[in-house]
Amino acid sequence: MGLSNKELPKLGFLYLDYVLRFFDHSNFKGWPNKIETVTYHWGDDKDRFIAEVKRKKIDVLIGNVPATAYETFREIARELPHVRFIPSLDTQFSNKSKENVTRFAWKYNLPIPKTYIYYNRGKGDTFLKNTTYPKIVKRSYGPSNYGGYFVHKVDSYQEARELFDTKKYHPMYIQDFVPMEADIRVMLIGHKPVCAFWRRAPEGEWLTNTSQGGSMDYMNVPKSVLDLAVKVSKSANAEYWACDVAYGKDGKVRILECATAFAAFPYIRDWIGQYLMWSLSKGRFRKPHIPMFNWEELGKISPDLLRTMRHITFGEYNSSYDGAYFGQRKKMYGESEVYLHQLDSVYKMYNVKPRKFEEWPSEKWNYQDRFALKNLKSMKVPLLKKEEAPEITGDESAQLIEIGDEELEALLLSIKGLGKKKLSKILSRFNHAELINILEIEPRVLEDIKSIDEKLVKKILKAWNSYKKEFETSLVSN
Repeated sequence: MGLSNKELPKLGFLYLDYVLRFFDHSNFKGWPNKIETVTYHWGDDKDRFIAEVKRKKIDVLIGNVPATAYETFREIARELPHVRFIPSLDTQFSNKSKENVTRFAWKYNLPIPKTYIYYNRGKGDTFLKNTTYPKIVKRSYGPSNYGGYFVHKVDSYQEARELFDTKKYHPMYIQDFVPMEADIRVMLIGHKPVCAFWRRAPEGEWLTNTSQGGSMDYMNVPKSVLDLAVKVSKSANAEYWACDVAYGKDGKVRILECATAFAAFPYIRDWIGQYLMWSLSKGRFRKPHIPMFNWEELGKISPDLLRTMRHITFGEYNSSYDGAYFGQRKKMYGESEVYLHQLDSVYKMYNVKPRKFEEWPSEKWNYQDRFALKNLKSMKVPLLKKEEAPEITGDESAQLIEIGDEELEALLLSIKGLGKKKLSKILSRFNHAELINILEIEPRVLEDIKSIDEKLVKKILKAWNSYKKEFETSLVSN
């Protein structure tokens, strides 16, 4: 059954300079044919990139595209009509900006906090004068979450006005503040939830990011959250997907974020690879069996170990110890108690097929480029500049902060307890660009290095966040 080696599609990994790689060959363990790699080098690299894909006769390009390259890859995809992009550019529409997440939610009637988007700053200012507070203000385009760094709670018109007077946020992206018990991240493969965890804010705070002191746990994710995440994934036609869902104090669930670019444990990337191998081979490779609520058991493992675990598999019901465990265990599901293995038929893993139409054409939906930021005398905001160097974005990558190699090393060496020997160990594992990505996505990865403990990582993160604040302050003052 399934396709022979010659019949299998030619796969290629889509990479970009300065962007942390989501997949590599180890995620596609067992694929019999060579997997090509094609790297986009920014600037005027579009024609060369297209020619390389054609020369290598690639049928399927696998990888995420950061926000600042999204519109370029819309053009590239049109020049390569016979190449399947995984995820598709339509599926990656929500990766580009919070505005795109909102418009996606509006189209599919998905619950989100009430949102207001203004490209006309005069109208936006009028809204701020007359609305009720508190409100949440986010940077829409690029890494607006960024550990909570570009997310602000404003309690009055004066606070909102001061924020927009000093920030380059365009459009003005404003949401009603929703008191939350916590938010929950759900990761899905083929529309099936494969990992989910709570993120809770510290007492007296509202940001749930772990980099802001928030905590996380894997237990008892509600049915309403999983059902919403599945609905969102299906709406996006996503092979793999992640949703951040707000669990409100009013008991309602709302989408906060959703994208194909997200921080994931290595074993989840392996599962995605196994899934894609199954899907693209028409069943030659086994579809991964990932039991519901597996994350509750894996979540009991030390995070240090969990971040390094690879190629985890589960036996199906009655075929192994794992299957017996998940077959005998019961769990509350909605208002009743059910066997865990029964939920696998409720939350199925689907074979996602590519759509044959373009759902989000840039001619209509690229508001960010069509409506440029204009200064108003009543609201002085610096004009956005077109930078030659890309601003890398997305959960899987970091903003390209202007810091030289020597300056980055000097910053790290200024941290008490981090000397030249430990810095050498870090740089032997990661180059400077990768290190910046790690500081932005998951600093605890550094704990995998011998002699780098949690206490030291917190010091590194504190120094890095201080540098970022100084960097942004300098941009505003200039």
